[in-house]
This record gives sequence, structure tokens and C-alpha cells, in this order.
Amino acid sequence: MAKKTREKKSPMGGGAGGGGAAKPKHSMSTENRTKGSAHGNSQRSAATVRRLKMYKQRPIRDKKGKILKQELQSKELPSTRIVPDRRWFGNTRVIGQKQLAEFRDEMAEKTADGYQVILKQKKLPLSLLADPEKGRSRRVKLLNQTPFSSVFGAKKTRKKPNLQMDDIMAMAQTAELAGEAYDEGIETGALHDRDLVTADDGVRKAGGDELFQKGQSKRIWGELYKVVDSSDVLIQVLDVRDPLGTRCEHLEKHLKMDAMKRHKHLILLLNKVDLVPAWVTKRWLYALSKEYPTIAFHASVTNPFGKGALLSVLRQFSRLRSDKQNISVGFIGYPNVGKSSVINALRTKRVCVTAPIPGETKVWQYVNLTKRIFLIDCPGVVYHDTEDTDTDAVLKGVVRIEKMDDAADHIPDVVARVKPEYLRRAYRVASWTSPTHFLEQVARNQGKLLKGG
Repeated sequence: MAKKTREKKSPMGGGAGGGGAAKPKHSMSTENRTKGSAHGNSQRSAATVRRLKMYKQRPIRDKKGKILKQELQSKELPSTRIVPDRRWFGNTRVIGQKQLAEFRDEMAEKTADGYQVILKQKKLPLSLLADPEKGRSRRVKLLNQTPFSSVFGAKKTRKKPNLQMDDIMAMAQTAELAGEAYDEGIETGALHDRDLVTADDGVRKAGGDELFQKGQSKRIWGELYKVVDSSDVLIQVLDVRDPLGTRCEHLEKHLKMDAMKRHKHLILLLNKVDLVPAWVTKRWLYALSKEYPTIAFHASVTNPFGKGALLSVLRQFSRLRSDKQNISVGFIGYPNVGKSSVINALRTKRVCVTAPIPGETKVWQYVNLTKRIFLIDCPGVVYHDTEDTDTDAVLKGVVRIEKMDDAADHIPDVVARVKPEYLRRAYRVASWTSPTHFLEQVARNQGKLLKGG
């Protein structure tokens, strides 16, 4: 039996084979939708219908309900339960107290070693390296020792307070022993109390000569801290003739105490090794290398010594700090120890102003060594809170001798400090009875006499 079909008449008055355009079957149909059709501009276009279908797209399933194709993310809830974890609520890594304590101990051991280098410092939580409770060890934590409920309230169990002394006599004896130990330390110089109030006898200390105050201004110290903050590696230049005298232990302590500067690498550079015997340099290298890496150096543009070793160390630092585009190396130290001369020797040309007098460098200066290594020249800084005398300042070379009115007053200390056989060999003087007699013989041998002899 043949299936009967009916022709659908067009609402526009034509059949299926008529010339009029048929309406879409429904609002989501893309058939018979042309832009600017006869039905008006309010009708949806085919692109709009496709976009709306995309919003309501469902996965294609087979007869058994298995998903064959799914374009968009499913809105169904997951069938498994997510394990609760605090890491889902933050973007930081979580570490336990035990692991943190072990991490601090290991890092303290590594950072105390001057030959250890910490890699990827940008990813290292520097705030976790310092124990906040370590500085509060002197504080008495009463609640940790004895709970509040055991001392006060209806269920208290303590009958009397726990004291180190049983009576007032024992407390007085303990205070007396502590006072005697303090007085003995102040007299011997083992203790240094800045807040100690001394009796006023009416005698005032005379103001020091302005010549000996050079290198101690706030501007110079500001330049130093600029160099320290900007440098990844710090090279402290020492005079091999007096390494301990030209070494700034205050700055080394500052680097160890400051958490943000604790991981800056410090290198000791013994400069002017051509002015002392080889055995002196060897012994100082052995003594100072126990604390920090130490390199012997002779600053000369034409014939330097130790240049290859220093460049090798700087290249190693640049390779280890591969997370940075470049590294900065700051040169610090006392005046007239040869910081600018070392930079000139590394560059093999005169890029920094040098002079045989202290205080020639006034401001810090950036010098390009390679594409990844920059050198920073710093003015010489003199730490004032020391027990150095004026003679010590003169012998260190931090004072300009030509500006002194009484330079001869420091000769007796120099003669007393140097062994007589060294003075005889250097100045060809057989013997002398006093420092003045020694100067007279030196002047006669060198022909430096005034009129009349």
C-alpha cells in the first residue's frame, strides 16, 4: 500500500515548488535563513542560530548511554570525592615544624661556611631562615612552663611559686657574684658596656683633628651601603702589610646579622703582595682562608698577580647565579688599599681614577667587566668605633701625610714597631740612640739637609 503524502502549503501562498521562500520550521532551525530575507531584519541569522546551539550542545551518546563525543565540559558532578587539603586554599607550599627546624639548622650550617653557595635564591623563603623565637630566648615563657589553670582558679595545684633561690640571702649572694663578675669584666676590658655612666671629673676630651675624621661621614657610609645593597658578591680589599688593621669586622657582622644580606658572598683580597716577603703572604692566606675565600693580588695594569684566580672565581659565581641576567661585584675596604687599582688591573686599562693618596674616590662607580659581570668601585670607609690611635691611622694610610703639621711625632712609634735589623737593611743606618738620631742619619745619607747642615 502506497504511503500517502501531503503537500505543505507555503504560508506565502505558494507550494513547495512555488517561487516564494519558505519560513524556517522553528526558531533554532538554520534552513531558509538568509541575511536580508523577505521576512524582515528581525529574523535570526544562521550564524546566530549556530552560536545558540553551541550553548545548548549536549554530548552524543549511544543506545547504552555511553558518551561518544562531547565538545564542552560536562556539567555533571564528579563521582569521586576530593581529599581535603589546605594546599587547595593557597598558592604556597606547606612545611611542618620538624622539617622547618631541620631546614633552619642545615641552612645555618651552610651559610656559616664562606665556601658554600646557595642556588636559586629567588625561590628560597628567606623569612623562614631566621627563627623568630631565637632572639626571644631570654624572655620567660610562664605559660609554657606552668599553665594558668594550675596556678589560679578552683583547680589550682601549685602551692608556692617555683624560684631558683629559697630565701632572700641566696638572692643577694647571687646578685653580688654577678656584680663582681661585671666589674671585673669592665676593668679587664672583656666587657664593653656602651650605656655605662662614668663619674664626671670635669675633664673633657679634646676634639680630634678633622684630618683624622676623613672617611667617616654619613655620605661616605651611604655610598658604602649603596654598594652593599647593589652587589651580589663583595670583595673586601685588604692591605697585606696590615690585614687585621684594614679589615672592617663591623661590616662583616652587619652582613651576617641582616637576613636579606646574609647570603651575599664575601671574598678577602690581599693586595700589595709585592711589598712584603712571600712567606708573609703565605701565612696570611693560611690564616684568613679559614673564614672566607682569600686571594693574593698585585694590582698592576701591565704585570698583575692573581688576576687569573680572581677572574676564575667571578666566572664561577656568574655561572652559579644563572637565574640572574648579570651579577654585580662590589669592592669595599679602607682608603688607600687599592680598590680602584684592582678594577683597573681586571680591565687592563685605566677606567677608575687612582692616586697614591687616600680619599681619591668620592662616589661609587659602575664598571662593565663582561656581559654578565659588573664591577662597582666604592669610596674608602673608616670605621670610627675602634681603639685605633692617630699613629695607627697614619700607618694604615688613611691620612694624607702632606697635610699633617706634626708628622714627625709618629716616627718614634714606627721605629719601636719595626725590628732594628729591617731598618738597618732598608735605610743603611748602623745604629742610633733615639728616633731623632735615626732621622738625622737618614737625612745625612739621603742629602736632605737645610742650609748650614
